Amino acid sequence: MGSLNRQSWKPRKCQWEAAIPTQQGSLDLLYDPVAQKLLQSSLPARLAYNWTDGTPRLSPVWFHWNGSELVFGGPPNAPKMQALPDGTRVAVTMNTDTMPYKVLAIRSELFEGVPPEYDDAAKRALGDDGGAAWVETIGHAFPTMARLFVRPEWVGILDFEHRFPNEVERAMERMQAQASTLAGDVSQA
Repeated sequence: MGSLNRQSWKPRKCQWEAAIPTQQGSLDLLYDPVAQKLLQSSLPARLAYNWTDGTPRLSPVWFHWNGSELVFGGPPNAPKMQALPDGTRVAVTMNTDTMPYKVLAIRSELFEGVPPEYDDAAKRALGDDGGAAWVETIGHAFPTMARLFVRPEWVGILDFEHRFPNEVERAMERMQAQASTLAGDVSQA
């Protein structure tokens, strides 16, 4: 597992772009401005996991980023808790909803614990007053909550400006190669 050390972040060169930051999969991507913005946003994350019958599930979830973990809270008897025992492999994504899209993808194991961060997630999503009112209301229905947290093991970013899905990058490289070939043919004529 990589280190969360800002000093190790180095841009790398790309044929069609001046510089592309750290390679996909590196934990150093958590320090990228795209990741930082999404980790602090009020948009929900999406938690992907397999249900007890093996079918895939995707749930929108409030989250709190504490600097090393994504933390989620929920009722301890919720059905998804059956499918999410300690150590379950999960994926989490966060994204904007306008072009150019910004996407943060994280893969890790899920762990269980107590959720003091649920208040922070509610306030970020609903504002200070709305979050406090929500937590007070939900606290009456669920006096205890489950804390689920993810320590990133793999991080990826797509920003559709400097980082694209792999096949789009390959297509861009082919187009650049074709353009270079055409430019060479024109200059030789």
